[in-house]
Amino acid sequence: MTTVTTSRARTPRALDWRLRFAVLSLIWGFSFLLIKVGTDGYAPFQVTLGRLFFGTAVLAAAMAVKRERLPRGARTWGHLFVAALLLNALPFSLFAYSELTIPSTLAGICNATSPLWGMALSLVALSEDRPSRVRVAGLGIGFLGVLTVLGAWQGFDGLDARGTAMALLASLSYPIGWIYVRRTLAGTGHSHLSLTGAQLLVATVQLAFVTPLFTTFPTRFPLAPLLAVAALGALGTGLAVLIQYGLVAEVGPTTGQMVTYFIPVIATAAGVTLLGETLTWSTPVGAAIVLAGAALTQARPRRRGREDRTRVTEAEQVGATGTEPTASTDATAATAATAATAATAAETPSTTTPKDRTPQAPPAPPCTPNQNPNPSATASPRPLSKL
Repeated sequence: MTTVTTSRARTPRALDWRLRFAVLSLIWGFSFLLIKVGTDGYAPFQVTLGRLFFGTAVLAAAMAVKRERLPRGARTWGHLFVAALLLNALPFSLFAYSELTIPSTLAGICNATSPLWGMALSLVALSEDRPSRVRVAGLGIGFLGVLTVLGAWQGFDGLDARGTAMALLASLSYPIGWIYVRRTLAGTGHSHLSLTGAQLLVATVQLAFVTPLFTTFPTRFPLAPLLAVAALGALGTGLAVLIQYGLVAEVGPTTGQMVTYFIPVIATAAGVTLLGETLTWSTPVGAAIVLAGAALTQARPRRRGREDRTRVTEAEQVGATGTEPTASTDATAATAATAATAATAAETPSTTTPKDRTPQAPPAPPCTPNQNPNPSATASPRPLSKL
C-alpha cells in the first residue's frame, strides 16, 4: 500500500514539471514572432522598453508577494548596471532592430549560437574550465551549422548582412554578460529573484533614457503590436524567468537547460506558419547542425567517485536555489554550457538561467531566447534571454 501511494503521489509531480517545461519552450520560442509583430507598429527601442517594463512589473509583483527586497550597496548596483546592459538592454535591442530586416526564424536560430560563443569565450576567459576535444569539436560543428543556415556557398545571397550581424552580436552579448556576472556578483548574499528584479529594473531605466534620444513618441498605438510587446515582456521576460527557476529547483539545471534546444524549432515553426516566412532547406538543416554543435559544447566527462558526484549534486542545488551564482552550462552562464540556455533565450532573458549553472561555482541563458534570460540572480540563468 505504501508503494502504491508513493507512486501516485509522484506521477502528478512529473507531469507538472513537463507541462511547465513545454510552456517555457513555447513562450521563449514565440518571443521572436512577438518581436516581429511589435516592430510592425513601434520602433525597436520602444519594443525593448515596453518588454522590459512589463517584465519588470511581473517580477516586482513576485517580489512583493514573497516580500523580497532589492539588493543594497553601490558596488552591487554598479555591477547590475553592466549586467543589465549586456544581458537585457543591448541584446533585446539588437534582436528588435535585426528583425526589421531579417525573418524571425533566422533571429531564433542566431539566438541558438549563444552556447557556441560561450564556448569560444571560455577558451580565453575561463582558464579553470578547460574544454575537452569533444566540446571544441562541437564549437566547430556549430559554426559550420551557422554557415549552412546563412548559405555561405551562395555568397550569403539574399540575406541582410546588417540584420544578421545584429542578431549574432545579440547572441554574443549573453555569454559576455554571464562571464561578467560570474566574476562580479557571485556570493553577494542576495536571492536570485532580488538580483533579477533589480537587473530588469536597471535595464528599464537604461532604455527609458536611450529611447527618447532615438525615437519620437508614438502618435498612435496599434493594438496588435501593443499586445505583442505586452506579452513579450510579461510572459517572455517576466513569467518565463519564474517558471525557469522553478524548473531548475525541481529537476536541476541539466534538464532545465534543455529548453534551449526547442527554442529555434518553435521559433521557426511559428514564423513559417503564422507569419508566412519562407523556409529553404538550408535553414532547418543548418539549425540542426547548430543545435548538435551546441549540445557537444556542453558535454562533460563523467565524474568518478562518490566525492565528485556529491560535489556536482551540491553545486546544482546551490545554483537552483540561487543562493550562490554559478557559471552555467547553457542561455542559460559564463561557459559554453551556460550560454546554451537562455538564449536566452531565447532570448532568454534575464540574468539567471538554468543554463548558467555549472558545478564550478560563481554565477553566470534559452537566448535567450533567448534571451533574456538570468545570470545575475544565480550569478547567472542563456538566456536565457534571450529572448
